[in-house]
Amino acid sequence: MSTLTDVVVIAAVVVLVIVRQFRTQQITHDRRWWVMPAVLAFFAVRQNGLLDVHHRTESVLLIGAELAVGLAMGAAWAWTTRVWTEADGTVWARGTKATAAVWVGGMLVRLGMMGVGALAGVRLGTGALLLALAASLLVRAGVLAWRAGRLQPSYGFAAAGPAGAAWKDRV
Repeated sequence: MSTLTDVVVIAAVVVLVIVRQFRTQQITHDRRWWVMPAVLAFFAVRQNGLLDVHHRTESVLLIGAELAVGLAMGAAWAWTTRVWTEADGTVWARGTKATAAVWVGGMLVRLGMMGVGALAGVRLGTGALLLALAASLLVRAGVLAWRAGRLQPSYGFAAAGPAGAAWKDRV
């Protein structure tokens, strides 16, 4: 893909993910949560300019740092997402203000890393950003799927008696 196409794809994925994140959405037990990250990683790896040929070590270090930030951002993103069950047993999720802060912080860190790379003379293609985005999405989806699987349906607690009784049982 060309650089312009990469930028459009990255922008479209980010907008789609952000819009979906702050809208209440049902978490299903769909086993395809890894598909979008896998497609993004595929397009990132098959690009020609993933590594700077003149600064191989530095570009590998920057890509590693990008992946580390992407993994951390995905985990923080998933843990700041509110997850709950409804009376019918369906699991729902929605981003919080803390989720927005994670996004802003992650983008600032990435911009800082791009600046460090530019100061060092390292030219990374958009593949590094695609890989980091894929890592973020993969970790977020995996953690949310794990959290959703650990939740008990709310209807299991409704018949337990008054709210005070449930509190006393836990003490």
